[in-house]
Parts: sequence; C-alpha cells; structure tokens
Amino acid sequence: MTKGKKKEPVFLVVVDDSEEMHQALQFACGRARTVGGRVALMYCIAPAEFEYWAGVGELMRAEARENAEAKMAIHADYAKNLTKGTPVLYVREGDIKDELLALIDEEPDISLLVLGADTKSENAGPLINFLMAKGASRCRVPITVVPGNLTDEQLDALF
Repeated sequence: MTKGKKKEPVFLVVVDDSEEMHQALQFACGRARTVGGRVALMYCIAPAEFEYWAGVGELMRAEARENAEAKMAIHADYAKNLTKGTPVLYVREGDIKDELLALIDEEPDISLLVLGADTKSENAGPLINFLMAKGASRCRVPITVVPGNLTDEQLDALF
C-alpha cells in the first residue's frame, strides 16, 4: 500500500421531487461534514418520448436539462452551505435505475448511496424497492436508507 493522500468518501444522493429527498441530502451532508467527505448529487432525466419528431424531442430534452440544472443548483447550494464543500453534480438521461448503477460503476470515488424513504405511503419508493429487491446485488457500494419523517435536528444529532 502506498502512502499518500487518503481518498475522501463521496456520498451520492439522487435528486428528485420527493419530500424525502431532503432527509437523504441532510444525512449525506452530515456524514460528509463528520468524516471529511463530499456530497455528490445525481439527477436523471427521463428519455424524451417524441423521438419521431426530432425537433420536438430535442426541445423537450433541452427543457428537461434546464429544469434539472435549476433543481441541482438549489440542492447544491444547500449542500455547500452545510458541508463548506462544493458537491459533485451528475445529470444523466435514461432509466433512473440503469443510470444510477452505471454512474456508481463509472465513478470509483462514490462510496455510499443515500436515499430517502417515503414514510407516507405503503412502500418506500420505486428506487428503494428496486434496490432492495434485486438492484442491491448490482450495486458496488453500501446503500443507506433514511426515513423521510426525520427532522433535520434528528438527523444532525446522529453526527
């Protein structure tokens, strides 16, 4: 083993419109702050459905990318305020399950996937359901599931 700078852990959070995404981000920021790591944010754009009309598909794709970048900027600012470090940002296009696992495989610095669980319905959410059913065997990093009903104070008390 060579001596050198220790690799800082990267905690990946999937950005979406769910309420529980906030808890995942809060947890990831707390971990990053505590262990000297970084937060990474991934947003996945669903593929354009109007491939038949290339112009319409391209317009929809550009609009979706703008929307993704605006959402990412808000969450990136929040993470930067909590961790004092600039998060790594990833915007992908395709099926969220495939893109998430591909990103984790492609980026060796990602060391933990943090997801928020929906606590207001009968299931934790489609991504968590997929990962717990069969996707976990394809995921090379540990997965942390944070209940969506925890407060910022409860999460901060963990660190």
